[in-house]
Amino acid sequence: MAEFYHGNALNLELEKIFKEAKQQLILFSPFIKLHSRLKSILNQHKENPHLAIKIVYGKNKNRIYKSLSEEEFNYLKEFPNIHIKYDENLHAKYYANEDKALLSSMNLYDYSQNNNIEFGVLTESASFLGEIASSVLGFGHTLDVDAYEYFREVWINSSTKFERVPQIESKVFGLSKRYLEPQVMIDELSGTYAKTNKQKNAKEAKPAEFGYCIRTGEKIPFNPKQPMSKRAWNTWNKFGNENFPEKYCHKTGAPSNGKTSMRNPIMN
Repeated sequence: MAEFYHGNALNLELEKIFKEAKQQLILFSPFIKLHSRLKSILNQHKENPHLAIKIVYGKNKNRIYKSLSEEEFNYLKEFPNIHIKYDENLHAKYYANEDKALLSSMNLYDYSQNNNIEFGVLTESASFLGEIASSVLGFGHTLDVDAYEYFREVWINSSTKFERVPQIESKVFGLSKRYLEPQVMIDELSGTYAKTNKQKNAKEAKPAEFGYCIRTGEKIPFNPKQPMSKRAWNTWNKFGNENFPEKYCHKTGAPSNGKTSMRNPIMN
């Protein structure tokens, strides 16, 4: 039976989904930024290849760092069994393990959990890793089944951005197995962050601005308040006539034919 939660009780149920996950942890949210308490729980699975973490995030198609930051991605990609997908239309929040699911208005980050008025409806879950549990199907077309079918469809139709899976070595005629070093099968995010960082750095790096000495035409730093080279300024300063006609435009270096001066170093 579905149960309604809010406030601290809602936060507690979300933490339970993380704590009690043994086979799978499913996180659907347009913004993926895990609360420090959730990270603390999840850290226990850093070396656990048995827990499949499945994430779908959304929004901000051209600025993915607003929905999944590079810092958060670097944290998540260290888990041995993780699959991250993207759907630009995702706005719903759905958090589940193999036993229960939470349909909620709440995002995963600190502010949402600590300050906003949020709610959640807790239902039975059906594993994305297998078939719907018979105990759920026995009740007919319930909220549990509707939620399962809806979000499984979203999962199928979302595009994979990152996948890291454990490699398994079978031993003794397949009766035992050993987990090897996990392998990254798909990674479309690392390159995207690198490109974004390059673009950010290019925007933040101010290009050097150059101008031209209005008397000699040589290249100097652009500064309309000091549009002469040091040598030319020393000569001009003997008389200090701000209206004395000069030869070049400080901004373009084009001949000014006497139309520039210390007072007006740039041609109109």
